[in-house]
Amino acid sequence: MRIALFSDIHANLPAFEAFLIDLDSRKLDAVYCLGDMIGYNIWPNEIIAEIRKRGIATLAGNHDQKTKGFAYELVSADNRAYLNSLPAHIKLEYQLNNDRLNMVLAHGSSRSINEYVLVDTDENYVLEMMVEAKADVLCVGHSHLPYHRTIGDKHVINIGSVGKPKDGNPKGCYVILNIAENGDLNPEFIRFEYDIKKAVQAIENSELPDELADRLKRAF
Repeated sequence: MRIALFSDIHANLPAFEAFLIDLDSRKLDAVYCLGDMIGYNIWPNEIIAEIRKRGIATLAGNHDQKTKGFAYELVSADNRAYLNSLPAHIKLEYQLNNDRLNMVLAHGSSRSINEYVLVDTDENYVLEMMVEAKADVLCVGHSHLPYHRTIGDKHVINIGSVGKPKDGNPKGCYVILNIAENGDLNPEFIRFEYDIKKAVQAIENSELPDELADRLKRAF
């Protein structure tokens, strides 16, 4: 089983288009979006339209719930209704031989859409949260900082950001989870290049603050 997980596109169409080219070149069994399709750039409707067209199962990010400000007011009424209908979590259960593998997909954490689960978040706290959520695997976004962490036999995976990386690598990021029949889990962190200058120029030519363009500029 090969599952692609992506999030935090943040209305960055050049990054999203490059991501889709890479995604479509791979043999996958399922694709999930962990939220934050909008914010920070001018193409929220194009991002949402393609995700809906492809029928990608999607959950809500914290930015997807915002409505005030230029970046969020660009969202059409129909797409706003779609965003407002998205779930907070997606739970998957796999029957692997005689064992079950329970996976929880969340934007921030299984407790809050705004909570950061970082690579150094207290181990006992994370374990408590995963037991509460009945999760063997917890996959999140939100921080834009990709990592794979194991706590005993449990896995925590941050899938990074398609459109606004924050880990010092300018390339967009998403994850492919390889799940073996015996339950072994192997996440691949996929990095891809995109036209950052086009994304920067779109911000600079809009009503969005130039600070958002400056953040992307630091990446190249």
